Amino acid sequence: MVRLLTPLLFLTLLASAQADLGATSLNEGWHLQDIAKVPQTGAVLSAPSYKPTNWYKAVVPGTILTTLVKNGVYPEPFYGLNNLSIPDSLCRTSYWYRKTVTIPKTFAGQQTWIRFDGINYTAEIWVNGHQAGRMQGAFSRGTFNITPFVKPGQKVAIAVKVDPQPHPGEPHQKSVANGTGPNGGESARDGATFLAAIGWDWIPTIRDRNTGIWQGVTLYSTGAVVLKDPYVSSDVDLTKANHPADVTIETTVQNVSSKPVTGFLQGGFERVRFKQNVRLGPGETRKVVLTPAVVPALHLAKPALWYPNGYGNQTMHNLKLTFQTGGRASDLLSLRFGIRKIQYTLPGSDNLALSVNGIPVLCKGGDWGMDEGMKRIDPARLEAQISMHAQANYTMIRNWVGQSTSEDFYSLCDQHGILIWDEFFQPNPSDGPNPDDTVNYLANVREKILRFRNHPSIALWCARNEGNPPPIIHQGIDALNKELDGKRLYQPSSTDGRGVRSGGPYHWREPRHFYEVDAPFKTEIGTVSIPTLEALHAMMPEKDWETINEDWAEHDFTRGAQGGDWFPRRLAARYGVVKDTPDFVRKGQMMTYESYRAMYEGRNAKLFAPVTGVLTWMSNPSQPSFVWQLYTHDLEPNAALFATASACEPIHIQLNQSDWHVMVINNTPKHLTGYRARVDVYNLDGTLAYSNRPTPEAAPSSALDLGAVEFPTALSPTHFVVVRLFDPKGQMVSRGFYWRSNPDIQDDFRALDSLPKVQLKATARFKDGDGNVRIVNPSKSVALMVHLQLRDATTGRRILPVTYWDNYVSLLPGESRIISILARGASKPVVAIDGWNVVPMIVHP
Repeated sequence: MVRLLTPLLFLTLLASAQADLGATSLNEGWHLQDIAKVPQTGAVLSAPSYKPTNWYKAVVPGTILTTLVKNGVYPEPFYGLNNLSIPDSLCRTSYWYRKTVTIPKTFAGQQTWIRFDGINYTAEIWVNGHQAGRMQGAFSRGTFNITPFVKPGQKVAIAVKVDPQPHPGEPHQKSVANGTGPNGGESARDGATFLAAIGWDWIPTIRDRNTGIWQGVTLYSTGAVVLKDPYVSSDVDLTKANHPADVTIETTVQNVSSKPVTGFLQGGFERVRFKQNVRLGPGETRKVVLTPAVVPALHLAKPALWYPNGYGNQTMHNLKLTFQTGGRASDLLSLRFGIRKIQYTLPGSDNLALSVNGIPVLCKGGDWGMDEGMKRIDPARLEAQISMHAQANYTMIRNWVGQSTSEDFYSLCDQHGILIWDEFFQPNPSDGPNPDDTVNYLANVREKILRFRNHPSIALWCARNEGNPPPIIHQGIDALNKELDGKRLYQPSSTDGRGVRSGGPYHWREPRHFYEVDAPFKTEIGTVSIPTLEALHAMMPEKDWETINEDWAEHDFTRGAQGGDWFPRRLAARYGVVKDTPDFVRKGQMMTYESYRAMYEGRNAKLFAPVTGVLTWMSNPSQPSFVWQLYTHDLEPNAALFATASACEPIHIQLNQSDWHVMVINNTPKHLTGYRARVDVYNLDGTLAYSNRPTPEAAPSSALDLGAVEFPTALSPTHFVVVRLFDPKGQMVSRGFYWRSNPDIQDDFRALDSLPKVQLKATARFKDGDGNVRIVNPSKSVALMVHLQLRDATTGRRILPVTYWDNYVSLLPGESRIISILARGASKPVVAIDGWNVVPMIVHP
């Protein structure tokens, strides 16, 4: 029977449940030691009387290497060539973690549990001299009932033996002579682990292969009945006004006692309330499913829906579930979910094409190889990373081979409206063998689906990177998806089926080549992404700044798919001989900006005809790098982010750099009418040579061609094209600034070095680190690629992370711009300004 509760009664019961069911984080107070230095057994180590000596203070969540670096045993691996001094024996050694905790007195009469949210690779858990259980695979949870081993009010010891993966493989070494070396290797045999840690062309070999308690640990209590694996699904009716939705809620209830239990499941979200009686026999487990047929309130006449970034609000709903028996709460669960409907095709095509709540969504985004090379992923860092993806106007992140699987990752993608192409744990078949233990592999797949399926950001599940999974795994994942999450698409391969292709290229190319579309949905395409000078200095010692050497190779700038060996020659031919490292960075930002912009504008030009997705390889760096990134490892955005943000605007005007037509891209569901465009061509000296003012009428979800620019014959060989789009109120909604050379010298921009130096005027206003900067170009010359960088007034160091709402901007003669900056509470900021031909200056608020 189901009975609706009044809001007051529900909140009263919920408050009681929260008071009774305390949960304690066990992330603090752990110690760590090499098993070779600890001869005792788990039974001895988990005795409260054991006194550890010379153990390291452990970082939890964290890895073995994280702890050893924190304790000064090894230097920061990603600085310079430090990684080469760290022994690979770390990935072949087992370790003990240990801590003590007092069981709260409030747990009396309750079941006491300990939960590990992630340990890589296998673990034995010991409590008070008893083995509580085992775990295997980086993506499985370990939840253990430790009631028989503990007493409320008394101190207990917990010891965890962590073993590395059995096939860590041999380390890879990048070098100037040999390039990036191979990708992957034998580690793929172990399946559900951080297989990228063996080394790839974008990450060095991580010496412990990210072994350790890499996610959080929690102590909590319940009554005899526990709630498990809640799931909320919805069916949105797009044919009716207000898009009504039917919500279905299910959860597993388990009686862990040897006696029958009678009680009721109750819960709700917003104004929806429900209560259902449940009777469980001794040890019985049952799934409870609530639908609108049972709970009419689960039919929502006018729901607040979740939309991707740029298409609407990211509304999340808070569901609370409790199981009540004997006048008190036995267990409490809470989760956040979104209501939305994803469809995977568009009319007239079998290609993968996402629409959300009836709106076609171009999947603009990036591949994440790993959130951070050593899994140092505190929430603040991750929030900065995801928010920069939202700032780039992205709608998708590809969780490559599932290497970034954590609750914070999914929650932040929900919050920022970033859809996730979510993969399981197999690489390209050429990069590693199939898993030896398919049973454990599929158990980790099951765990991942159960844990994260409530997140609206997950668009689809993909079985394998650049290959099809073996039949037993394909059949297993297909069955698990149908059983646990049937409304999401299951895509077996990231490079095959439904018009999906990967394959790069991954190196820098001239902008016109990005208009050569080889697949409707492109999951991998990349280019070089040069960091700022300050970020370069921060990643290596001064002796390596001026020479492209082994240090640069360690940070991905070498021979390989990225073309680091020939990029400097291409740069010099395009923009002039490189004088020194600052000049390399200056010209490198030009190369970065034009290629990242073209990567997306080239796909914009064929919006939904046939292009439905383009994901850059890569958007997030797992270590300090010279390639494949929107921002650096220390979270400073470079030219790539701002070029991408411009190209990925939902309403965007662009210059097609393959045929020099002007295009208006309307990636929204509304018809654009009453808009006007402006197209101007300027000589190198800043004088206006051509102007046109078309009036576009753009249909929803379309790319409108406004025709070719009529370049005048009396035009400087190298010149500038500025395209602008204004809404019916006269507000500029999009602007693009391009540099172009005549067809006979189309790849020669050395004349840009003849631009006169420009002394800008600038003022800044800040409060608590947040504010804006107004920059003015008072000269008669173009100020090209003006770059702002927030620094501390006392030390001169960069303030990181910082959000710049635009950067690397180009100003026409007499033009001004106001740029907002969010610095998250910086106390004494100043703004450093430079640019291609800009006299460097410091602006004090």
